[in-house]
Amino acid sequence: MGKLYKNQTFENERDLYGARDVIIENCLVDGPSDGESFLKEASNVQVLNSRFHLRYPFWHVNNLSISTSEMNENCRAAIWYSKNIDIRDSKLNGIKALRECEYINLENLSINSPEFAWKSHHITAKNISLTSEYAFLEASDVTIKNLTFEGKYSFQYTKDVQISHSKLVTKDCFWHAKNVTIKDSIIEGEYLAWYSENLTLINCKISGTQPFCYCKNLKLINCTMEGCDLAFEYSEVEANIVSSMKSIKNPKSGNITVQQVDEIIISEDSVYPCEAKIVENGKIKS
Repeated sequence: MGKLYKNQTFENERDLYGARDVIIENCLVDGPSDGESFLKEASNVQVLNSRFHLRYPFWHVNNLSISTSEMNENCRAAIWYSKNIDIRDSKLNGIKALRECEYINLENLSINSPEFAWKSHHITAKNISLTSEYAFLEASDVTIKNLTFEGKYSFQYTKDVQISHSKLVTKDCFWHAKNVTIKDSIIEGEYLAWYSENLTLINCKISGTQPFCYCKNLKLINCTMEGCDLAFEYSEVEANIVSSMKSIKNPKSGNITVQQVDEIIISEDSVYPCEAKIVENGKIKS
């Protein structure tokens, strides 16, 4: 067992800088001294039932475990440049809570953090409620189950992502993303997944205007797209859509089967050949 700090308040600059093998239990990081970087350059840190109200507490930390704890809105940029991180049953409420970290496990969390998890890698997450803008920008090797997300511009420039049993309410989601699979999920939002590559959606419910434009190797399997319009412009797509939708516009190549579509738009001024095969309710439409 490491050195135990229990029922203490820390408020000074770098109070436990460079600490090794420590347990922080029922502590408060706050006070009039307004110090930063509580545990910078530390290793083998376990945090239990503690509260953090000051900036930058966990930078350059190796082997960090946090449970039943809370970071408030003043705990900005809490965990940066760290690795081997496990966070459970906690609340993260400061901006930029996680950035440029790797080997991260997140479980049973409530997170309200703009710019969450930028440029972070090797992430597993389960049972997460997340409100953010630009969440997971340039993240890679991400596996998520039971995520409830609300915000804008999520998962942009991500690579190697798997999401299941989740609900995403977000616009401009998955732009420029590569190698992404989404299963059994709901995605609500405008301009979904433009410029993505190797994106697969299985048993998903999709809504919002102008989804899936300029995509490469896009696959939709047993998905609904009720209310979607101007979909698939200039995309390479294989889609099985088991619902009606408003309109399909200028699909570049592939095959689209749909239960019913109100309008198929093949523009005369298209800048690319639009040669995808569209089958509506068993009848070839284009």
